[in-house]
Amino acid sequence: MSIRHGLLALLDQGPRYGYQLRTEFEARTGATWPLNVGQVYTTLGRLERDGLVVPDGEDDEGHVFYAVTEKGRAELRSWFDTPVPRTNPPRDELAIKLAMAVTVPGVDVTSVVQGQRRHSMKALQDYTRLKGQALTAQESGSDLAWLLVLEQLIFQTEAEIRWLDHCETRLAQHRPAAPAAPAEAAEPDPEPAPSRARRRARF
Repeated sequence: MSIRHGLLALLDQGPRYGYQLRTEFEARTGATWPLNVGQVYTTLGRLERDGLVVPDGEDDEGHVFYAVTEKGRAELRSWFDTPVPRTNPPRDELAIKLAMAVTVPGVDVTSVVQGQRRHSMKALQDYTRLKGQALTAQESGSDLAWLLVLEQLIFQTEAEIRWLDHCETRLAQHRPAAPAAPAEAAEPDPEPAPSRARRRARF
């Protein structure tokens, strides 16, 4: 997630100070990716260093406002115009966990998958409920922004559940077959072969 470009997008609408940026960022994303003020000011420092924002005065309480520069606007437009690359996908903790679980002896991978599915189903229900509330309250651009984030989370969670179903099927296909039961030994013949031969000769 690009906090850098998210802050530039907010500053493109007018100067703001750190706490305002934090509050608006969380409002537009439904606090899905919470920020702390220190993180905001660290990012602002880097943006200022790169010439993308400049200090733009203070209010009576000493809050320093920041304004986007023309270079910052160009950076923002480039971000909007450039597709998010998929060549280096972000690390997915669940995928890493399952990749490790199938290689570590003693781990019940099926149990891991089923536990995650229950958690993901609960999350999907929560997201769907929040979407209903967002649709009811949709009045502004911020509400639309939150709705889009929610729908992305819903689609992502649905895809995760389908993938977990696939993982369980794959695990079943690769489960080692149970060893075949040993063949039963033939019962010993109580009568020795020479005795049988003599008995047949008498008849």
